[in-house]
Amino acid sequence: MSNVSHRTAAVCYLLFPEGDLSPRGTYGWVDICCLIFVFFFLSACRATVEPPQAVYLKAAGSTTMLPLVEELAAAFHERQPLVNIDISAGGGSALGRELTAAGQADLGLTSWLPEGPPDGLQATVIARDGIALIVHPTNPITGLTLLQAHELFSGRAVDWEQVGGRPGLVQVISREDGSGTRAAFERLVMGDDRVTLTALVMPNSQAVVDYIAGDPLAIGYVSMGYVNGKVRVVPVEGLLPTPESVSRGEYHLTRELVLLSRPSAPSQVQAFLEFALSPAGQAIVGRRYGGVR
Repeated sequence: MSNVSHRTAAVCYLLFPEGDLSPRGTYGWVDICCLIFVFFFLSACRATVEPPQAVYLKAAGSTTMLPLVEELAAAFHERQPLVNIDISAGGGSALGRELTAAGQADLGLTSWLPEGPPDGLQATVIARDGIALIVHPTNPITGLTLLQAHELFSGRAVDWEQVGGRPGLVQVISREDGSGTRAAFERLVMGDDRVTLTALVMPNSQAVVDYIAGDPLAIGYVSMGYVNGKVRVVPVEGLLPTPESVSRGEYHLTRELVLLSRPSAPSQVQAFLEFALSPAGQAIVGRRYGGVR
C-alpha cells in the first residue's frame, strides 16, 4: 500500500473509528473523500494564514504643513489602524524634496513648488494656503498694499508712519533658507529684491508668531494655519486670507500645499493621498485652509 493510502486510511480511522467503510456500509466513499478533502483543506488554511502587519510611513519637510498633515494622518489612522505615519517637520520644503527623492521619506511636505516636482517624484496638491502678514494686536495699521509690504520688508520704509501707521521703527521678521514660506513670499512680494538684512530670521512659523506677539513694532509672514489670537492679520489689497478667499484664488498671497511621493512608494501612500482629496479629507483641510475639491 502506498504512503498516500496509509495516510488516507489513518484519516478515515480517525474520522470514522466505528463506521463501516465499505461501499455498502454506513459511510459511502463519496462522503469519505469529501470529508478527507475538507480536513486537509482546513489544515492548509490554518498553516498559511498570517495576521496583518503594521505599516510605518515617514513624512518630512515643511513646518507650514505640519498641523494639517498631522490632522489628516490621525483621521486616516482611524480608518486604517495598521498604517502609521511618522511626521518629522523641520528643514523646510527643500529638505522634504531631498529626503523623498533619496527614498528616506515616503511623503515630502512642500509648501512652495512653482517649477513642478523634481524628476522621479509626483506631486499631489492637497490644499491652498494664504501667507498672512501679521503684526502685534496693538498695531493700528488697517491694511497694506503689495507695494507697501514690499517697502517694509525691503527696508525702504523703516518707520510705520511711512505706510500710514503710528510712528515707530519697523522690525521685520523673516524665515530661514530652505523655507517654502520664505520662497513663496519672496516670489509673490519681493520680486527681484531681497528682504532687508536687518530682518530677524526665525526657524519656523510658530517662532514668528511668538516673537511678534511680544513686539508691538514687528511685522512678519506666516501660513494662515498658524494665525492665533496673539497676533493680528493685516489685510493685503483689502483682503484677508480665509479658506474661501484662497480657495478661489482671490487673495494675492495664495500658494498650494503639496505632498511629494515616489511612483514606487508603498500602496498605503497612495491610499493616504486619496484620503486627503476625499470629502472627509477636504473637510479637514477646510477648517483652516482652502480646499482643492
